[in-house]
Amino acid sequence: MKAMNSFFVKSVLGTISMLFALTISAASVQDDMSREAIAERIKPLGKHYVAGESSAAEESSGPRSGQQVYDKYCTACHTSGVMGAPKMNNAADWQPRLDQGMETVLKHAVEGFNAMPPKGTCSDCSEEEIQAAIDYMTEEI
Repeated sequence: MKAMNSFFVKSVLGTISMLFALTISAASVQDDMSREAIAERIKPLGKHYVAGESSAAEESSGPRSGQQVYDKYCTACHTSGVMGAPKMNNAADWQPRLDQGMETVLKHAVEGFNAMPPKGTCSDCSEEEIQAAIDYMTEEI
């Protein structure tokens, strides 16, 4: 009988301890369920961009310069002449293109020509920005 009482006391104490632990755990879960905690957990990690739309940052900063466009989008091909791309400020590469007229050069850059995709790799560039990049790549010719 003494063993049974000891077992009963241990069971009751164990149950009370478990209930106490669950109560404390539930309280911490409740704290994590506040609107502020939830909003913090589900806030976006970044912003998305849909091709063809311009971001608010781009709209507020105005058009990018020719150098900015070149440095970000054109340099990979036009520095080394990948797949026949005319190299920056290389008269031998650019002169046959420029002889066709700047309107044709811009049209080919915007619509794509041979290995160059439309607008190169700058799908969100305006024609003005593409023209500025061409001007930047040919300014010393």
